[in-house]
Amino acid sequence: MARAPFQVLVYPYRKARDGFEYALLQRSDAGYWQGVAGGGEDNETPLEAAKRETREESGIPEASTFLQLETVCPNPVTDFRDSYLWGDDVYVIPQYFFGVQADQQTIVLSHEHTAHCWVNYDEALSLIKYDGNKIALWELNRKLRGLGPRD
Repeated sequence: MARAPFQVLVYPYRKARDGFEYALLQRSDAGYWQGVAGGGEDNETPLEAAKRETREESGIPEASTFLQLETVCPNPVTDFRDSYLWGDDVYVIPQYFFGVQADQQTIVLSHEHTAHCWVNYDEALSLIKYDGNKIALWELNRKLRGLGPRD
């Protein structure tokens, strides 16, 4: 399978007593916390890649309810080991963001992660490394709570 020139990141979420909780996974290779992350393969769409990566990395079924977010962040190709496959004309690839409803799901980690946690929005923001990932979580949190962009 060829690595497609885009990235996805998915935040599993569930209802909590005072709002929502978000699942973050700790990467085994770098130690930081993030949502489910991965790249597209062959001719997958971003949604298809998000569903596959979510199943592979967390055990959440592909039939779950996914919400594609408006947030899209550019990533330099130098962030990806296999970027040479895209040639010398590709400098930046997009990262697409999603939420996935996981109210009744148990997280089953792949070898790509060492731990997971369910945390509220504020704690998630404090754990997430990348600004684009924080923006996507902000968007997801506001949409789930029924808030507009400026409420």
